[in-house]
Order: sequence, then structure tokens, then C-alpha cells
Amino acid sequence: MILTVDLETYSPQDIGKVGAYRYAQDPDFEILLASAAVDEEPVWLADLTQLDCLADAISWSRMQKMLLDPRYTKRAWNAAFEWWCLSEYFHLSQTQREDWLEQWEDSMVHAMYCGLPASLKNAGKALELPEDKAKMREGAALIRYFCCPCKPTKANGGRIRNLPKHDIAKWGIFRQYNLRDVETERHIDNLLEPFTVPDFIWQQWRDDVRMNSRGISTDRELTSGALWCGAQYSSELYQEAKQITNLGNPNSPAQLLGWLEGNGAKLPDLQKATVAEALKAPQPANVRRVLELRQALGKSSLKKYDAIQTATGPDGRIRGTLQFYGATRTGRWAGRLLQVQNLPRTYLKHQDEVRELIKAKNLAALEMIYGDVSDVLSQMIRTALIPEPGAVFIDADFSAIEARLIAWEAREEWVLDVFRTTGKIYETTAAKMFGIPVETIRKGNPNYSYRQRGKVATLALGYQGGVGAMRRMDTSGALKDLPDEEIQDMVTRWRQQNPKIVNLWHSMEDAARLAIKNKRGYKVIPGVVLRMEASTTCPFPFLTMSLPSGRKLYYADPRITDDGHIHYREQTNAGWQDSETYGGKLTENLTQAIGRDCLEFALDNLKQAGYRVVFHIHDEVVIERHTDTPEADLEDVRRIMSKPAPWAEGLPLNAESWVGQFFTKD
Repeated sequence: MILTVDLETYSPQDIGKVGAYRYAQDPDFEILLASAAVDEEPVWLADLTQLDCLADAISWSRMQKMLLDPRYTKRAWNAAFEWWCLSEYFHLSQTQREDWLEQWEDSMVHAMYCGLPASLKNAGKALELPEDKAKMREGAALIRYFCCPCKPTKANGGRIRNLPKHDIAKWGIFRQYNLRDVETERHIDNLLEPFTVPDFIWQQWRDDVRMNSRGISTDRELTSGALWCGAQYSSELYQEAKQITNLGNPNSPAQLLGWLEGNGAKLPDLQKATVAEALKAPQPANVRRVLELRQALGKSSLKKYDAIQTATGPDGRIRGTLQFYGATRTGRWAGRLLQVQNLPRTYLKHQDEVRELIKAKNLAALEMIYGDVSDVLSQMIRTALIPEPGAVFIDADFSAIEARLIAWEAREEWVLDVFRTTGKIYETTAAKMFGIPVETIRKGNPNYSYRQRGKVATLALGYQGGVGAMRRMDTSGALKDLPDEEIQDMVTRWRQQNPKIVNLWHSMEDAARLAIKNKRGYKVIPGVVLRMEASTTCPFPFLTMSLPSGRKLYYADPRITDDGHIHYREQTNAGWQDSETYGGKLTENLTQAIGRDCLEFALDNLKQAGYRVVFHIHDEVVIERHTDTPEADLEDVRRIMSKPAPWAEGLPLNAESWVGQFFTKD
């Protein structure tokens, strides 16, 4: 039996800033409304603001019994929210919560598994739900009115919260809204029922929710010190900019652009890339300094300290930093709140000493030693994530995972042989491209400069990239002075040395075209089949890509356009719209999806071995470990990470690892 559930709640916390876990931990958090339905039976509602009313008390009592009855599978849209909120309401221990989670499934995950939008509203639009089944339009305004604090005014009597009694008519609509959400969720579940989510994906989701709910310890002293130093330093920079420019507000783009133009530096805008490019050119001393100040003041990464401080719970842990299946194109995780997948790299040495200076709010020493304090604080954001007292972090990440995977998929044996032996893929790639002995590509030898070209080619060209991809991947600037013709020659050389990878692009595109055209499956490589799937319940078919792990990727409403391109629909920043794909892009999806499954295989093995992963980043895991033998555990983790899955026979994996007292980029 399926119990579909939806809650409406109140908390003074801003859920967008603190996340669902911190939101529900607030002492003033409460559940306002709860609606539920068993299978296809009518939806019923319990108004928890009126439990003195017999009807609502009976409804809530009935719902509670079903919620805690293991015979019912509980489902909700973004079920982690309902599960956590109800766990808080029932005052469950962490162990009880995790045990109860075995009874839950997530309708949102089902939609994302099928390549559909994550929001209930957008998923309903994509699936063309009729008006009486779609999410009610009034919902956002009602949530702002009843679920969030309000600004005290003379008109509202100075209150900071709207209660049902303050607008009985709106509350009646809100009750209908809560009921409708259950109907919408259930309708989407029914539409997607033919496109099943494998049981092992549900188990992966539960493991992910457990990890997110346990959270990561944060260094409050470091975060507080960094925010103080950042504010003081920004004030210094602002005053210096004001003194140089004599502007009322040098942070104003309009004012600053005008000043720059008046001083001989006309810029189209003040975006990071524009300012960085202007600094490369000769500039008058005052202009250069103002641009440097603008660059330092614009370091948005410092805002992540605010995110850490705001989202950290009363127990000192930040929760909900990863979204399961957040990248629907591959099934990889997406970052939330702190965005652990997009933290600045840490190049500073003596990080322990730097951390102590920040904690001590010793801005003078930071300025004297490092100069650019904004850059120092930016680099040290990672180190605000720490293990709990008495534990260490064990970090391990796959080495060159995508280069290994694409070679394994294509059976490009020379690449696989490199990874099985020396591991020097950049050097060997350069040697093959330019016809020079690989042993001469070493530090101290003039040919060592070729290594960077081999590195850029390896990273940029695996997914049918060309000159543009090479230039984008050239972060060191090694190729900036080369003409396009010379870079195109490198592209051609790389493709000549990797013919099986090139063939894989064409095979992927051919299989997709044929599957769409002929409505049947086409095998590309072992374990990878592209086929069309449809049902009478869904308004459009899917192109699916079976993966070696047993998972599938879904491309909604695929078609071949009149000009011969492959199109499908997906959720973008502009909404549910057409996207184009091709052989190289399909190969990228395949490779990153298999990489995700390799990580999941490692996560499961680590769990079985007793290691507790607190977060991960694409190809990297961070473990919180109480241990007397860190080096032995480090080697064990490396061994577990290097073990290929049974469905990836012959894949040469390797992992690099470190152990420490805070998170960093080793």
C-alpha cells in the first residue's frame, strides 16, 4: 500500500538559505497542514492548527498511525523534507529516523530519474497535466503568507506571523492547495509508473538522505573569524577606492564605469572576466589599483562563509549539502547551500598557521604576510569543514577517472595500458601526438613543455571538442599565443591517435538516430543500449540509454529535426525546452554517468567496510573516522576506491588519498 503525503509547515528560518534540515530544527518550527491518500482512495486533510476540532484530531490520528505503520510505503515530493519534518515532530532519534527511512520513496527522484524537472510545478507542466490535476497557482503566495515570518506594520498590528485567523478565506484556499499537491504527486506517479526506478536506486537515495541528515561539522571559530576579517578588509578596500576615485559609492557599476572611462579605461561592464582582462593590459597606476580593488571586493566565494554560518545547525553540523540525482542528464549529485562541488581550490602552504591567524582575527598579520586577504579567505573556505572532535577526515578521489572511463568504453587499449602501468597519460599523449620519446617529457628537459599540451588535449578532446574546447581548458595559458591553425593541428593529431574514441562518438550518435527513427534498441558497447520507450500514460516517449550498472538515462520527447539534428526536451534556466545533442555529448553523458556509478559502487563498499562518508564531490569522498591507525585506514580506503564494479571488468581504477584535521585540496 502507498501512502502519499504532503505537509505545509512554518519556521522563522529561510529554507532557501538554511536548507530543510536547519529549517525544521528551529524551536518555532511546526507542521500546519498534512494531507494524505492511500493508493487511489480520496485525499484527506488534517489541520494541525485545529486539533481541538474533533474531525481534524481524528484525521491526524489516522494519518499518524499509517505514517508509522511499516505496511505502508510512504511517498512524497522531495520526501526527505517530509521524512525529516515528521521525524522532528515525532522526536525520533537519529537511529529511529534512519530505520524509518526504509519505508520511504521520493516522487521527485522518480521524475528526475526520467529526466524531468525537480519542481512539482514544472514537472506537471512538462507532463501536460490538466488544470484539475496541476499544482495550484496560488501556492507560492499562500506559502509566503502562512509559512514565513511577516514584516510587522501598523496595519497588521505589529505581528511577525500570519495565522489562519488573520485571513480565514486564504486559509481555506491553503487547505485546498495542500490537498491538491497530493493529487498532483499521485497523478505524476501514475504517469511515470511504467518507467520504473530500480530498487538499488531507491537504496542509494536512502543512503544519500542518511548522509545528508548526519551532516558535516563546521569550524564556527574559523567561520566567525573569516567573516570578521572579510568585513574589515572590505571596509579598508572600499575606503581606499573611495579615496582614489572621489566617488560617492565606488561599488556602483555606473559610477565606477564612468570614472574608469574618464581615466582612459573604457570597459563594457565590470564582470570578473572583463576586469581580469583589463588588468592584463597596461593601465595607469590609479586605474590598475582601482581594478584590483574591484576584483578583491567582488570575490563572491567569501559569501560561502555566510552560507556556512547560516545553515549550520545547533549541534554544529551543516546538513543537506548534496542533492541526489540533481544532474538529471547523468544522475550525478548537485550541490546545495554551501555548494561543496564548487569550492575554491587551496594552494596556500602552512594552512594550520593561516587558520589560526583567521581564528584570532589577526587581519594585520594576514595583510602583511599575504597581501590579498580576500584571496586567502577564499582559499580557506574548504577548511571550515572539519571532522567531529576526536576524528579525522580521510579523503580519496579517483585519479583521471573520465580519461580512464572513455578509454575503457571505447577499448582504446594504448590508453588503458598507460593507466595499468605508468599512469602518465599526459606525457604519453603528448609523445604520441608530437612523435617525441615519452622519457624526454620530464622536468628539466625542454620537451617537458609538451606535457601541458598533452594534458589540455586529454581533458578537452574526449567529447568531440575542438579548438574552442582546447582554449577553454587551457587554464594555465600554455596555448594562448598559438594560432587556431596550430591548435587545430593538435586536435587532428589527438583524434588520429585515438581512433576508437572517435568511433565511439559516431556509434553513439548513429544508435540514437536509429533508435528514434526505427523505434527499437541498438547496442553500442557491452551494457549500453539506446532504445525508445513509451507508454499510454505519458504524453511523450523517451530515448533511454541503458548503462552497465543497470541504470538508465532518459531523454524526453526525442526527435530528429528537419536539419538532421537530435533534439530532446529538458529543464533549463529558461524552462522546459528543446536541447540538442550529438555523439560527443552523448559520450560525455555516458562517461560521467558511469563515473557516477563507479562512485556509488565505492560508497556502498565503504559503507559495508564501516566507513562513514560525510560528503562527496563527483569523484572524491570525504570520510569522518575515529581511528588509531589513520595510515592503515587510508590505504584500505584507497584499495576500496580502486576496486572496479563487477560490471566494469578491465577498468583500471586508481585513487589518491590523504588524512587530515580539516577539508582541503591536497
